[in-house]
Amino acid sequence: MLKKLTALPSAVKQYLLITANYWFFTLTDGALRMLVLLHFHHLGYAPLAIAMLFLFYEVFGVITNLVGGWLGARIGLNKTMNIGLFVQVIALLMLTVPEQFLTVIWVMLAQALSGIAKDLNKMSAKSSIKTLISSSDDQHQTGLFRWVAYLTGSKNALKGLGFFLGALLLSIVGFSGAMLIMASILGIIFLVSLVLLQGDLGKAKSKVKFKQIFSNHASLNYLAGARLFLFAARDIWFVVALPIYLVTSLGWQHTNVGVFMALWVIVYGVIQGLTPKFFIKNNQHNINGHLLFFWGSILASVTLVLALTMFYSPTLNIRAEAIIIVGLFVFGGVFAVNSALHSYVIVAMANEDGVSMDVGFYYMANALGRLLGTVMSGVIYQFTNLITCLIISGLFAAFSALLIKRISLGAVAPSSQ
Repeated sequence: MLKKLTALPSAVKQYLLITANYWFFTLTDGALRMLVLLHFHHLGYAPLAIAMLFLFYEVFGVITNLVGGWLGARIGLNKTMNIGLFVQVIALLMLTVPEQFLTVIWVMLAQALSGIAKDLNKMSAKSSIKTLISSSDDQHQTGLFRWVAYLTGSKNALKGLGFFLGALLLSIVGFSGAMLIMASILGIIFLVSLVLLQGDLGKAKSKVKFKQIFSNHASLNYLAGARLFLFAARDIWFVVALPIYLVTSLGWQHTNVGVFMALWVIVYGVIQGLTPKFFIKNNQHNINGHLLFFWGSILASVTLVLALTMFYSPTLNIRAEAIIIVGLFVFGGVFAVNSALHSYVIVAMANEDGVSMDVGFYYMANALGRLLGTVMSGVIYQFTNLITCLIISGLFAAFSALLIKRISLGAVAPSSQ
């Protein structure tokens, strides 16, 4: 096994190292979110207050993607990835303090660092694929589609495992103990990455100016807008409203919530990884704005049907629990296909020299969508109910579909690089 790894091309070994970094980071990120959510709900925090704990996480994610893309093009993606790993270790250690010091402000500051770390890590991992797979033919495009889908899908599967890990650690070693364990493991990963990850990966050949962080590419702007509404549509009911609904309305235990949401994200990640199999035939694909609009429309329809079914569940004599379980997995499957297609399009569309600039701008919109969805999830659920969250989610998915239809049909062609 070791001989096979040693014999691999340098680019492949670097990709595997980047993927390993991304996997371990994602595991701690998923666990951290579930730990904070369940721990502070147990302490009696209201849905809106819990949403506010994640506010800085999402706000700094927006800023980090915007500035991080520029930084990656200036100093190299290896450095931005390692910075992300180190900052996450600091964020986890901040939460090992005794419970009386876990004030809202302290937790928000730790979440701010975690948001910076997560998006530096993700932007670096996604951008590096473009630099490690260098070609411009059709075979390259299908290969790029597969690699992006595998990376994104595996990340989400591991994030789901992280949800389960967070709930499990909370019940076994407590909040502070869980943070210390995760910080120790990630610290080792950081040291390994610092030694083995090559320098200047993704560094732009020409000096990039800070004002270049904002895209003037019309198709990329439409794609970024579509991503914003896509992820707001997911998080507006999934992040805060759903887990609290499962606990308060359905009477689920915290561990059961963690297992269920973990299973959902794992299945969602597996479908993302398998998405290329649905669209690649004879080593070619035909991904364009119309295809993305079609899948976006399906997502909007599924979400609105789920909301209607929940509303009429007493009349239909269907248990709300059954509707949520089935509906969530249908939603997740369709959302996974949408997310995988979007993720491929941005990497394919991005300029190869300084790729992190375009990818960073796009994931800035992604983070802004998560921010909007997270805050709205807490606000809407506290003052209304889960059905309202679902209705607005469906409308946001429809907005995303309308925006994605506007991208140029040749926007992902190799010639547009």
